[in-house]
Amino acid sequence: MSDEPGGGKPRSGSELAGRFFEAAIGLLRRARDEDAEQIAAAGTLIADTVADGGRLFAFGAGHSSLAAQDLVYRAGGLALMNLLAVPGVVGVDVMPATLGSALERVDGLAGAVLDSSPLRAGDLLVIVSLSGRNALPVEMATNARALGVKVIGVTSVAYASETKSRHASGTYLKDHCDIVLDSKIPVGDAELSVDNIPAPFAPASTVVTTALLQAVMAQAAGALADRGIEPPLLRSGNVDGGHEWNGRVMREYGDRIFYRQ
Repeated sequence: MSDEPGGGKPRSGSELAGRFFEAAIGLLRRARDEDAEQIAAAGTLIADTVADGGRLFAFGAGHSSLAAQDLVYRAGGLALMNLLAVPGVVGVDVMPATLGSALERVDGLAGAVLDSSPLRAGDLLVIVSLSGRNALPVEMATNARALGVKVIGVTSVAYASETKSRHASGTYLKDHCDIVLDSKIPVGDAELSVDNIPAPFAPASTVVTTALLQAVMAQAAGALADRGIEPPLLRSGNVDGGHEWNGRVMREYGDRIFYRQ
């Protein structure tokens, strides 16, 4: 928590807003400094996959899906990143929203999804799960690696020491990845606590996880350029020439882009 342990004196809304920014900036600095080696390795692995003809996929459940979706069909992002969607767990659009949380705990769901997906050996899958403790992300990682897919996991490692795994193996997402990016988010995903508000509040996981992954994408683009390979980047459709640029990229890499089908 960014505030005093156990809460503190009541604070004004404007002061709390400032404290959230401070907390988020502190987490971003930690991620930048403490995950630098992993960010570089992840970017290199993505560049390797692109250069070798592999395809890129991203998966996240619930609010973790927001960071995964931010990588897909994104201005300034790699055109080859595809969303691996699991019906019912992508976001809060499913009714009831609690169904998504329940599906994350279902054994065998990840295997069924991968069996019907285009993932194959030589591809790369980014898996985002804040806690990394549920059956879905754990099995998604283990099954993907069994297929010969490289896995980058983005999670809060703190959950592995402060919570109990919900998978039969007793393991977490972090135990089944080629590279792990630690978001540093405290268990509970709430940065503020004060005496006159009964629950901790102000989650920062989306801010930090999205920044981590965009840092990785930047690293990947640079690594490709260093090899003399033009990174297959998309441009905004709201700038002149953007649609034409994107059309060229999609034609060139159409066999590795699945969100257009």
